[in-house]
Amino acid sequence: MTKKLYVGNLSYDTTEDALRDLFGALGEVASVALIVDRGTGRSKGFAFVEMADDAAAQKAIADLDSKEVDGRTIKVAEARPPRQDNGGPRGPRRDDRGPGGGDRRPRW
Repeated sequence: MTKKLYVGNLSYDTTEDALRDLFGALGEVASVALIVDRGTGRSKGFAFVEMADDAAAQKAIADLDSKEVDGRTIKVAEARPPRQDNGGPRGPRRDDRGPGGGDRRPRW
C-alpha cells in the first residue's frame, strides 16, 4: 500500500525529477506532486511524494527529514489526510447573522 509524505521548505528551484531521484534512492516512488502557484507557475516550496510501501516511507522520513537539499533544510513527514470542505471559502459560519454579517443596528 502506498504512503503519502509531505516534503516542505523546498527551494523554489527544486524539481519533481530531483525529488523523484532523491526519494527513489530509498525505495520505489509511486508519484511526486510539486505544488505550484496557479498564477505564476512557480513552486510554493512544498510537495507530496507517494512511496510504494510503508517501509520505504519510514526510511525516507528517517533519512531525509532535516537534510539539506538545494541549499534548504527540508522537512519530511507523513502527510495528513485532506481537510473536509465545509461549503465555503471561509468554512462554516460561527454565528447566525445570516449572509453579509455585520451589525443589525438601524441605519437612520
